[in-house]
Order: sequence, then structure tokens, then C-alpha cells
Amino acid sequence: MYNMEARHIIETLRSGIPSRVIGQYFSEARPKVMKELSDRLEQTCEHGKSGGTIISGKYGEGKTHLLNAMFHLAHSNNMVVSFLSLSKETPMDKLYLVYQKIIGNTYLPRRQQPGFWHELEKISANSPIANEMLLFAAKHLETDKLYYLLRSYWNTEDADEKFVLRADLEGDFIANAPLKKIYRRIFNQPVKYNTNFSKTKHCGDYFSFMSHLFTQMGYSGWLILVDETELMGRLGKKARLNAYRNMANFLFPDQSLESVFSIFALSASYVEDVIEGKHEYANLEEIYPDEQESIRAVLDLLIRAPQLLPLTKEEIGEVLCKIQDFHGKAYGWTPNVSSASLMEVTQSGGYLLRTKIRAAIEFLDQLYQYGRAGKTIINELGQETFEEDIPSIEDF
Repeated sequence: MYNMEARHIIETLRSGIPSRVIGQYFSEARPKVMKELSDRLEQTCEHGKSGGTIISGKYGEGKTHLLNAMFHLAHSNNMVVSFLSLSKETPMDKLYLVYQKIIGNTYLPRRQQPGFWHELEKISANSPIANEMLLFAAKHLETDKLYYLLRSYWNTEDADEKFVLRADLEGDFIANAPLKKIYRRIFNQPVKYNTNFSKTKHCGDYFSFMSHLFTQMGYSGWLILVDETELMGRLGKKARLNAYRNMANFLFPDQSLESVFSIFALSASYVEDVIEGKHEYANLEEIYPDEQESIRAVLDLLIRAPQLLPLTKEEIGEVLCKIQDFHGKAYGWTPNVSSASLMEVTQSGGYLLRTKIRAAIEFLDQLYQYGRAGKTIINELGQETFEEDIPSIEDF
């Protein structure tokens, strides 16, 4: 009898598309990198220390897989996880768009689907957590907009108002005038902002607010994973510098972020193609001569970012053995194939790890369907033999 979960894993590996479920079951490779990232997560959870790091690697060498492995590790440590792939629609230089996409891809521990609004709905207007969040919004952010928005959200009984207010928390920011109108209707009091909110200037308030909310909800912290970071290189000169400045908010956060750890993954060629090729340090001197510190720190970190090395022969062997085990469970058979045979067949699969994995799965497919693949044969006893070992008619 085949195992549906194992079959899903094999088919996902066959597609070559990174997946969180693969990150869950294939996280043993690169133990040194995983240990370093695990230690940083532990500091975030136990000491509330926020920070971030950058990993780089060649195409197909497992950057996204590593992020997915960290996704699973963070959930096992009771952390909220957000996963974002940068794109033309979500560029790093526009933090308000980044926030919107991050919140839309935020997963509570042990949840398969994104979203946390069902937990927010459980908070009543006069509960201790509501009072704490209102105090935080009023006293610890650059603007006090979220104080008026939250108080309205927890006290309105109008479904349309609640929808608009929740949409604001999701990143579809409500203008100042409509919020003032809603607040006045509910409380018969005027709104007196200490500073008028602007999404381009004050989006950091929302990240700070969410990080505090997650810890108040009882979670250990918030892991933010950002993939395809190299797409910043397609931005214009000034936009790239602004993107680095926004990265600094996650890599070198101040006290406004609470228990947040961020990991950015980018192509190993970024330093040569963009930082050196487009003269980023000279661009910084030209465009922001008086505001260089945070951007320069990010550029320095990008240059020093550790690069994922190709897996060792032993690490590849461990992955292939696990794939063989899952293939057997997926299709209800026992592939008694030596690790040497699996390793040999991957040599024709190119240098990319994903192509080696596909070659191994195709090899196991042929053995399962036909009992043979190349020179390898599975005999009636389920044992591995080789074509040259089979006697021919001339031997008799």
C-alpha cells in the first residue's frame, strides 16, 4: 500500500519546485549553516534579540530549500513565520508593498494556511492584551494612528467598518480622513494625531506593532524569510539604495522590532553583477553623501555574505538514501539499490542538486516500473544485480 504523503514528497522533488514539506523532511544537509541559523533563532526566542542575516548561493544550490527548512525549524520553536519572494510587484525599495505581501504570507505555528485574523478576533475590547496593544500603539510608535485604528476595530459593530480597518492592518492603508470619521462616529470624539501617518514614511510602525502583537499572543518570535533578493539589482540606481536602506531595518534593527529574525537569500553573483558592476559605493557617495551609514553597512554585509557550498558526496548520499526510502513508501515497493548505484546515476544529472535528485527519481521510477534501469536490474528476490552479471546464451 502506497503512502500519499511520501508520494507527494516524491512528486514535489520531481518537479524541482522548493516546498515547505521538503524543507521539513530534508533539513540534515549543511549542518554547519543550519546550526548557526538555529543558534540565532534561539537567541531571538529566548532573549528577544532581533537581527538578520544574508545567505548567498548559486542557482539551484538550495537557497530556497534552506529557507523552507528554517520555516519548519521556526514553527517547531513556536515562532510566527512570514515568507516573501521579491518581485516586480513587490520591490524592496517600497516598504509598504513589502509589508502588505509579508502579512499576506504570514503563518502561525503548525498552520498550513496563512493568516492570523481569527486570533485577533478573539481579543475583546477590554482584555489585557487589547489594553497593552493600545498603550503600545499610543506611546511607542512614530505615529499614533494605530491607536485610533485599533480602538475603532475592537469597538465597532459595523461590518463594513471592521472590514476597512482590518484591510488597513493587512497593508491596504486607510486614509487619515475616513479613519477620523469612523472614530468620531464610534466614540463621539475627535482624532488628534501627534503626526499624520504616511505609508511611505511610517510603515515601520506596522512591523513594530505586529512584532509586539505576536509576542503578546504568546509566540516566541517572528521569522521573516525573503527570497529572490537579487531582483533588487533590476531596480534603478536610487531605488536600489533605498532598498538597501529598507534591508537595514531588518538586518540591523533598533529596539522597535521585538523578537524578529530575518533571512535574505540572494544569488552568489550579486556582488560581481550589481555591487561591483554598477558601482554601488560610488552611487552611495553621489546620491546620499550625508546618509551613508546604514546603506554602507548593508553593502558590506552583502559582500561578506556566506555562500552555500555544493553538498559533499556524503551529504548527497544521505539525501539520495532518504529519497529511496520515500520512493519505496510512495509506491509500495522495496528498492534495494546500493548507494553507489544511486550516486553513479546522478553523475549524469549535471552539477545542480535538483537535477541530481530528478535523475535519482527517474532511475528509481524505471526500476519500479520495469525492474531495470541502465545496467541495474532488480531480480525476483528484490535484489540488485547488473546486466554484465547475467549469463548469456553463449555461456551454456
